[in-house]
Amino acid sequence: MTVTEFIILGFRDLKELGPLLFLVFGIVYLATISGNLLLVVLVSTQWGLQTPMYFFLANLSCLEVCYTPNIVPRMLVDLLRKNRVISMACCVMQLYFFGALGSTECYLLAAMSYDRYLAVCRPLHYSTLMHGAICVGLVIGSWVSGFTVTAAFQAAVVTSLNFCGGNEIDHFFCDLKPLQKLSCSDPHLVNLVCMSLTVLVTLAPFGLTLACYWKILSMVLHIPSMTGRQKAFPTCSSLFFSIYL
Repeated sequence: MTVTEFIILGFRDLKELGPLLFLVFGIVYLATISGNLLLVVLVSTQWGLQTPMYFFLANLSCLEVCYTPNIVPRMLVDLLRKNRVISMACCVMQLYFFGALGSTECYLLAAMSYDRYLAVCRPLHYSTLMHGAICVGLVIGSWVSGFTVTAAFQAAVVTSLNFCGGNEIDHFFCDLKPLQKLSCSDPHLVNLVCMSLTVLVTLAPFGLTLACYWKILSMVLHIPSMTGRQKAFPTCSSLFFSIYL
């Protein structure tokens, strides 16, 4: 029989702690949404913050405002109810937006790394190389790539899978790996797509970010004066903090 809906098992070993987890995760969720919205408002309204660095940070915050509600609200509801059924269509949509927003975040972090590299290593040409049109182009490219190329491939693979056995997803949301375990289709295509997406979405942006990091650190460490180093590091602090989170 073809599976048309799934059961999200979630935190099945912590059923007694459901109300407590709901409270903790709910507070963190509200704090995350509020903090990111506040940053977007500040960057939009404060003239002194309308620079490429804060423009990228504001887009990351917008991303988080979209990213978190894709998973957390349903997860919170599932903590308090027994019926954790999700339809195939809703599952694919959740997986699509999870992949799209996650991919976009990787591309945005790579763009931020390039921006900070230009600010530290090529300060005299920074305003020419990173003007408004370039910033907007990098952001649009990140969003479009995340929502069209990577996530579309992932969603297409899931819709091509056949589910003819169990329907219990051992996770707290619809993710590709748990769905693959339930599939009775040939796993080779899924593994190939996963490997390709890993290279495209994770390794390529991470490689660019790492290269920019290395260039920035090398440049800063070659600054002869301690004062110059202290001025250079805050320029990259927002990037380091964003990637760390």
